[in-house]
Amino acid sequence: MRVVSLLPSATEALFALGLGDQVVAVTHECDYPPEAASLPVVTRSTLDLQQRTSAEIDDAVALAAREGRSLYEVDTDAILRLDPDLVVAQDICDVCAIPADQVAEDLRGVRMLRQHPHTLADVLADIDALADTCGVDSRPLMSQLRARIEAATAKASNLPRVRGVFLEWLDPPYRAGHWTPDLVALAGIDDPLATAGIPSAALEWDQVRAVQPELLVLAPCGFNLERAHREAAALRERIASTGAARVIVMDGSAYFNRPGPRLVDSLEVLVANR
Repeated sequence: MRVVSLLPSATEALFALGLGDQVVAVTHECDYPPEAASLPVVTRSTLDLQQRTSAEIDDAVALAAREGRSLYEVDTDAILRLDPDLVVAQDICDVCAIPADQVAEDLRGVRMLRQHPHTLADVLADIDALADTCGVDSRPLMSQLRARIEAATAKASNLPRVRGVFLEWLDPPYRAGHWTPDLVALAGIDDPLATAGIPSAALEWDQVRAVQPELLVLAPCGFNLERAHREAAALRERIASTGAARVIVMDGSAYFNRPGPRLVDSLEVLVANR
């Protein structure tokens, strides 16, 4: 089977399922596993966000949404030349990855698997569905992932629960949404602002302060650890104003943001650091 992945988490899942040799193209954001970097790239961002602050990125994304502009360009002609048997896309978030509707018309006639997980259970089910579509047995991988979830949850249960807030963006702060509240709860963190199963939403720092978190977890969406630390440093006064006794900065790009196998890594890292 020849597979084009338009979703970084799907790329990770395909490799984890032993299907890496069947992936023929990926997105510009597919950076894991390292082998994915050698594959043809059929997308690019329409915004230059590398040198912008969190607030500037939020403004640019909001402006693009108001003007009806996509954040991504996709070379559908290149995809068709690759003659794929399957294209994997998503219907979760128009900001985080290429929306399936953007390419559906141009790729009519090519089988498309649309992933749209909103909870941790949905993420695991989507990995199962991807494996089934590609004709491979997901049971070895899923057994391993579920065993690791159980082990991390058991480890967390031996620790005192802590009142915390998980933020997926910093300026403005965005509360945890979709599958992240599931991970936070399993890690033994009680987050009164988290909204499981629905998208993350913007808050005011006053709202974060109001819940008096003991722990603040910062994992800005799409930022690696170095970039996340830079953003946190730029907002140190607002972060300090929350009164949190502990602040943890994490790699949102590698962990938490992508609904794939590494969400289990995310849970393990969260438990180890809380």
